[in-house]
Amino acid sequence: MESQSLLDLIEQSFNLRYSSWVREALDELGDNFTITDPSISGNPIVFASAGFLKMSGYCKEEVIGKNGRIFQGPWTNRQSVMEIREAIREEREIQVNLLNYCKDGTPFWMLFHMSPVFSKEDGRVIHFVAVQVPLSRKQRRSGSGNGGRNVVGWCEDGCGGNDIAFGSCRREVWSDSFVELAHVMPSDFNVDRDHRGLDVEAHCEASDTEKRRAVTAMNNILSVLTHYSESTGKLVCAKRSSSSGMGLLNSSIILSLGRIKQSFVLTDPNLPDMPIVYASDAFLTLTGYSRQEVLGQNCRFLSGVDTDSSTLFQIKVSIQAEQACTVRILNYRKDGSSFWNLLHISPVRNATGKIAYFVGVQTEGGRNHDRHGLSPEKRQLSVVGSVKIAIRTMSMGASTSRS
Repeated sequence: MESQSLLDLIEQSFNLRYSSWVREALDELGDNFTITDPSISGNPIVFASAGFLKMSGYCKEEVIGKNGRIFQGPWTNRQSVMEIREAIREEREIQVNLLNYCKDGTPFWMLFHMSPVFSKEDGRVIHFVAVQVPLSRKQRRSGSGNGGRNVVGWCEDGCGGNDIAFGSCRREVWSDSFVELAHVMPSDFNVDRDHRGLDVEAHCEASDTEKRRAVTAMNNILSVLTHYSESTGKLVCAKRSSSSGMGLLNSSIILSLGRIKQSFVLTDPNLPDMPIVYASDAFLTLTGYSRQEVLGQNCRFLSGVDTDSSTLFQIKVSIQAEQACTVRILNYRKDGSSFWNLLHISPVRNATGKIAYFVGVQTEGGRNHDRHGLSPEKRQLSVVGSVKIAIRTMSMGASTSRS
């Protein structure tokens, strides 16, 4: 059931944003790339190009829904991975040389070029596009840190033969075994596994031609996404406008919140009508709504004809008093069915002590304990605590980056 819900979210990630022809148009580009959705827990891959699948040896079912860390390996450079992670946190473009692994375990060098895709309406990051360009065969020399010796390494473009030697291009990161994010490219590589004579200082660098190739591919992909978002009226763009995105959660906090598996939403009291700015995957499963249908709405859209108005008033008073409250309220799903919701609402303050959001945690049905013996109330307080830590960490990091 959980995997089916993830597949539904992945389908919605594309179907509600672009017209039905977008996948075919992306495949026709012939480039090697993946697209991930940071609003879904784990920032999973929601699209992998036909070229990517053909060259990597993976089938679509093995890639879609997975985080890029499945392509990590013992020689992948931890520092490069952290640079990518930082770019995701800052929602910006990045190019980095990266050693990754094919399905059969073969390592290879590539130029990894990632760029965010923004909603033109509100500036949120909708997707991250990651283009992977295999590095062409060239001699790579390193004359520093090795006693003045020039050591030659090799990289190979395309589907090479059995005599391809990576040499010192792969040895440099043997000690970096902890990798949290990576994307993969061709698997049709065979590597000379003789490690003798390799220099740990050498590095496999992308050429200017390869860098231009990555930029061209990215521009083509963003152009297709922009074009096919026009027919749905949910326009995307490559750059966030200066007037949009104010008060929105960035990708880093979304990824942190995505690790919380319970049903909850965040609302922003500093925006008109206190709209929802984040909804967990469990909330979408509980209510039947898509993320696009929920974001920007006031929580009262879950109310219906038999919802007790006095309960709604109690919630309103608590919010105005900036206090937490717990109520049992009758809510309605998208299909019109009703359910009893044990709802806990609590203010969330940033590092300066100002209320930044309100978190609403939903528990369907009665007050039964879970298999760990925890009551719904304790589970809800646990969610609130996790959200508060994430928000305060984010605001402290933002303050540090501005200083």
